[in-house]
Amino acid sequence: MQNKFSTRMLAEIGVAVALAVVLNFLKLWRMPQGGSISLEMLPILVIAFRWGVGAGMFSGLAYGLLQLMFGAYIIHPIQLIMDYPLPYMVLGAAGMFKIRKDEIIKPLKMFWAVVVASALRLIVHILSGVIFFGSYAPEGQNVWAYSTIYNATFLIPTTIITYIVLIIVMKALEKK
Repeated sequence: MQNKFSTRMLAEIGVAVALAVVLNFLKLWRMPQGGSISLEMLPILVIAFRWGVGAGMFSGLAYGLLQLMFGAYIIHPIQLIMDYPLPYMVLGAAGMFKIRKDEIIKPLKMFWAVVVASALRLIVHILSGVIFFGSYAPEGQNVWAYSTIYNATFLIPTTIITYIVLIIVMKALEKK
């Protein structure tokens, strides 16, 4: 892990962001008002684990900004930030976790890193939902409950699937 942006790091970030965009198009399931189950988080998490928090956040920012070009739904400038760059930037927090011991990846440590990073993403989406999309809540339903249920419906399966694939990817990268 390094804090300084190297040519190799920037190249990996570029490839990871491009791959995240492609993976976003390969949705397993799409929610009616936005959100989907896909592997878009995978490349951002790989960068966070390989290069640390800063690189992970930078790749999340780049990916979130690129998403704006592919059918973003924007109703307010703050909502734009809360639904696009910010939720993917916080995935970089996974880079804070030391997932290796003696150069061997520890799946349980990686699991908690993915859970924490995904929980941060979920919190951002919940806040956006409460602030900007609370009107979609069924009459009589608490907007916090609605936003939490709505966003968890796609983000929990996304997290599980991403973690499973991430184990395979990180183990393969470990051998190089």
